[in-house]
Amino acid sequence: MTTLQASTSYSVGFGISSFATLPKSSSRRYVTVAKMEPSEKSVEIMRKFSEQYARRSGTYFCMDKGVTSVVIKGLAEHKDTLGAPLCPCRHYDDKAAEAQQGFWNCPCVPMRERKECHCMLFLTPDNDFAGEEQVYQMQICKAWFLITFLGWVFS
Repeated sequence: MTTLQASTSYSVGFGISSFATLPKSSSRRYVTVAKMEPSEKSVEIMRKFSEQYARRSGTYFCMDKGVTSVVIKGLAEHKDTLGAPLCPCRHYDDKAAEAQQGFWNCPCVPMRERKECHCMLFLTPDNDFAGEEQVYQMQICKAWFLITFLGWVFS
């Protein structure tokens, strides 16, 4: 048996301690997580959308191509699973509800109103991380996905 001690301190100076006894388990549990990859069609749609929006809004992709790849992939994955390109860089309690509401669907309201992209997909020219491109090569995107996948498999 393993004994754990947990204590919680409050600002008024009181401390509460509790002891819990957990049985030692000799068996191990393994969890298999299936990672869904977005369809090539959705990735291509989101790439074209991103290029068009960058040109139209006068913004540029991040100089780090990996950032652009991950965001485009995340948008495509949400397009496949939720039916909308929900911002992949935020935490949501209910992704489906957020996608239906539309506030965080790309381009999100902060981007449309103030040119503030939390994901760093669309950067204004004065941003230190802004690259010089408004076009994203799909080969770079695919290579980045492959590197990311291999890193995930062998980690």
